[in-house]
Amino acid sequence: MDPDIRAGDGPTVLAGAPTLRRNYLSGLENVAQTLGTMAPTGTLGVIIPLLIGKTGNGTWVLFLAVLAICLLILVNINGFATRCASAGGLATYARLGLGPRAGVGTGWIYVGAMLFGAASSAPSAAYYACLVISEYTGMANSVTLGAAVTTLVVIAAWWTAFRDMKLSGDVMIVIEVTSLTVMIAIVALAMSKGGPWIDRPQLTLQGAGPRAFSAGLVLAFLTMGGFESATTLGEEAKHARTAIPRAILGCVVPIGVLYLVMTYLLVGLGRKFGIALDQLETPFDTLARANHYPVLGTLSSVGVALSYFACTLGSINAGSRTLYSMSEDGYFFGTFGRAHPVNATPHRAIALFGIISIAVPVVMLFSGVTLYSVVDYVSQLAALGFIGAYFMVCLAAPFFLSGEHCLSRPRVAASVGALLLLGVVMVQSVYPVPPAPACYLPYAFAATVAVGFAVSWGVRRGNETAFAG
Repeated sequence: MDPDIRAGDGPTVLAGAPTLRRNYLSGLENVAQTLGTMAPTGTLGVIIPLLIGKTGNGTWVLFLAVLAICLLILVNINGFATRCASAGGLATYARLGLGPRAGVGTGWIYVGAMLFGAASSAPSAAYYACLVISEYTGMANSVTLGAAVTTLVVIAAWWTAFRDMKLSGDVMIVIEVTSLTVMIAIVALAMSKGGPWIDRPQLTLQGAGPRAFSAGLVLAFLTMGGFESATTLGEEAKHARTAIPRAILGCVVPIGVLYLVMTYLLVGLGRKFGIALDQLETPFDTLARANHYPVLGTLSSVGVALSYFACTLGSINAGSRTLYSMSEDGYFFGTFGRAHPVNATPHRAIALFGIISIAVPVVMLFSGVTLYSVVDYVSQLAALGFIGAYFMVCLAAPFFLSGEHCLSRPRVAASVGALLLLGVVMVQSVYPVPPAPACYLPYAFAATVAVGFAVSWGVRRGNETAFAG
């Protein structure tokens, strides 16, 4: 089997129709796609302070556990990525191991993860941008302002994704490297003024216990969500079967270690300066101002907003390519399986993602949901998608490798270990049952996937009828 052949039994796109460029993207652009979707600056500024509030002195241990889970998942993903390249990414992997239905189901789970990822990242960018706008202009931080900035973020990401994947990569890598430098500088300057390098409460896990770890597990897992998104670049990447696995590994380990170190230092600094990181709108800004670096504080807030813009862009890139691949395979409307004739991007799938990514948060905002709650609820939907997609790929890996005659005991152990740990994360995401409306989120995500699955099989049957006729 040619590893570059996609999943479909019969193509629905006409021969000679515009496609994505092959052998186009460098290794750095693969890294940029993964880095942008992970949004490390945004994670440091928003999610990690919340995680510290839940897990306290044991947060660094929780990160070690999450990094271990991600490395196990990475082993399973690389079992596919080193042997095949497709814009379908995880959807194609699940199809190769478990068959067409599993592939379609995983495709919609992953599309849901990226769709809700974009729809939560845009209002996250708006949340921080609105704080800066209000501070410097005195403009009221209103629903209208939040909706307007959210819309502008998505439109900017939409245009960038439409124009060129190289442009997307350049934008994402510049944003993340620059903004991460500001975050690291703030912590380094604070530590240089006598920060607690040896923080005994953390080393002895003071106050940390099973309940604290349980409360923070899903949130900690979300910090690494999107690390696999470079797989959706498929044949667009040069030397895809070596470059993409390297790009993913080159992001997972350094970013995981960065989170681990920064978390340890932030907990200690929060204790030293009496800062409750999880109760602040802009924790890095507060830390910078406490050390008399207000300009760095403002830059950190701008950096978080830009990081979430990059996450919106990365999510649209990854999700639209998965949808493009499903269309090529005959499991979505064929018009979405054609690339732009000049830009060679999946422009129609990108447009669909853009429209929905605006509609979801804006409708919620004008329905009375606060901007912060929009981010909270939609992020949880994205987390459910990542967990589900990773589970399906780890389940599919040993079946695929067995068919390729390269299944080994370590590979089986990696699959079983990942499935068990992901199972724990899945249970923790729905139990104990959270209060309304959060308790309805798993049902909302399942309904989204079910509708997508029904559309796919309806389109597929229509294609088969047309071919038979």
